[in-house]
Amino acid sequence: MARVNSVALNAPGEVLSPEALRQRACTELLREAAQCAGLLAESDPASADGMISEAASAAIEALLEQNLQVPEPSEEACRRYHAAHQGAYRTGERVRARHILFAVTPGVDVVALRKRAEPVFLGVRCHDGKSADLFADAARQWSNCPSGEHGGDLGWLTSADCAPEFARELFGHSEVGVLPRLVHSRFGLHIVEVLEREPGLAQPFESVRGAVAMALRQQAFVTALRQYLRLLAGEATVEGVELDAADTPLVQ
Repeated sequence: MARVNSVALNAPGEVLSPEALRQRACTELLREAAQCAGLLAESDPASADGMISEAASAAIEALLEQNLQVPEPSEEACRRYHAAHQGAYRTGERVRARHILFAVTPGVDVVALRKRAEPVFLGVRCHDGKSADLFADAARQWSNCPSGEHGGDLGWLTSADCAPEFARELFGHSEVGVLPRLVHSRFGLHIVEVLEREPGLAQPFESVRGAVAMALRQQAFVTALRQYLRLLAGEATVEGVELDAADTPLVQ
């Protein structure tokens, strides 16, 4: 059992991934902090399934507004970020790709799923470009996506066609071939092969300044939230979950 200040984070016998436990721990730390700040009734029920009440969600939002200092990015910082990430601000960029999906469904063991995906990934990665049919054969055998019947073919994609986390991996690289690692998305684990790329047109800073500023504000928010959660964790009794291992706060 994992606990925060004696509040259970999982039900007896429920086995969760470290990421899921960290998410629940972070949420519980914030829920209890909201109670201590008088923003949430002491009678608000704790949850062992990761779901919190609407009142707790609103209280946590108010708590973060009070405690997180998120500076507005300067013009200079925005221009530097744009110069370093011009590939993220292209229009018309397209990728022709195919994939093999190992789907995450309720109750699936993510660790076991990854162990099943990795040998397939290594097989197609090691033979990348050597066998035109190997990837397609693997997609037909393993993919949980309907595209598997067609060798995993996804056709031409723009970033708007994809889930954001999938688009970041697909359009955040310039490679053609099998991407060098498994791609994680809300749908599961993907083995992705890029067949062709069309680069699109770079957008001038003036036309994307708002999007650049939003990206920097989000980065600042994540940094502030991470620091705040570490402060809360340092003041709490945390059992059965390692919060310092989190690369980012797992709170939506």
